[in-house]
Amino acid sequence: MPVIELADLAQPGAGLFYHLTDAQLRSRQEPEKGIFIAEGPKVVHTALDAGYTPVSLLMRRKFINNALGETIISRCGDVPVYTASDDLLAELTGFKLQRSWVLCAMRRPAPRQIGDVLRDAHRVAVLEGINEPSNVGAIFRSAAALGADAILLTPACCDPLHRRSVRVCMGAVFTVPWAWTGEDAGFAELRENGFTAVGMALREDCLTLDDERLQAYDKLAIYLGTEDTGLCERTISLCDHIVKIPMAPGIDSLNVAAAAAVAFWQLRYKR
Repeated sequence: MPVIELADLAQPGAGLFYHLTDAQLRSRQEPEKGIFIAEGPKVVHTALDAGYTPVSLLMRRKFINNALGETIISRCGDVPVYTASDDLLAELTGFKLQRSWVLCAMRRPAPRQIGDVLRDAHRVAVLEGINEPSNVGAIFRSAAALGADAILLTPACCDPLHRRSVRVCMGAVFTVPWAWTGEDAGFAELRENGFTAVGMALREDCLTLDDERLQAYDKLAIYLGTEDTGLCERTISLCDHIVKIPMAPGIDSLNVAAAAAVAFWQLRYKR
């Protein structure tokens, strides 16, 4: 476990953490050759528990010989541990590394196939074009807490392993199975696996989320759209049911992450 003191931003190894630009870390052509960043001790431990491979660590100097820091270092094996003054770390990453105090660069996994993540699932969320990392992270966290078994993401969605998404979800992206769909938003695979598609949208003739008929389905796929425009018309036309959350007069919608949490709870699978 070599500890490397960074004196400036040009030193070899620092580039993995330099302003944590997603485009620099991710390769769409060969995702497993890319890197993602796990931020904070709880998230790092969750990723390690899930079998993700560490590449290097960036830690505040005061935590390297701290018991918490030593535990993470020992779990990561013989990977380089970088440190520096707090001012240089802030310049390197683009934010103050105080409460998080540890960043771990990790190897991206090979993409999973949709069939693999659907195999034992009864409740699946399908995210269409949701490109705000905090929303994606919050949806993953709600999925883990409220009984959604898997998440599918359309190509226009942001990366679930974006640093902010990973931080917000508190590592749920490592425990909730997920996969990318094609341009068809996963309808073919979901049909083949016996799922009923439910689209969350505002329509005059839609069901309300508390409709008892929805709970009777063994397998449900819950489609969630973007904050600005919601689900596209094609997706709405392909869904078996359109559903809205009953709300107080004068309010017609929630933030997509909040709506997802309500839907996961109301439509949870009664095992």
